[in-house]
Amino acid sequence: MIATDQRESETGDVAPANSRPRRMLNERQVLEIIPVGRTTLYRMEKSGRFPKSTYISPNRRVWFEDEIVAWQNAVDEFDPRRARGKGRRSARA
Repeated sequence: MIATDQRESETGDVAPANSRPRRMLNERQVLEIIPVGRTTLYRMEKSGRFPKSTYISPNRRVWFEDEIVAWQNAVDEFDPRRARGKGRRSARA
């Protein structure tokens, strides 16, 4: 019994007693929270600018709510180097 407890504590497989399950959001729920289109969401995820989704079955993709909240807080911080997207061109032509 003691050896089992020691092994579990070494591997970190034991969840804290007060932990709660993480809330999973599907694509529709994420798009209600994040004001972007579906394609933009997937582009941001692919480029690493948005949390990665997880497949819980072959056709079911979800995002964890706590990761999205952390992303929102990071985006909300002021960054003087942040500029507009590269899709807009200047008015000089």
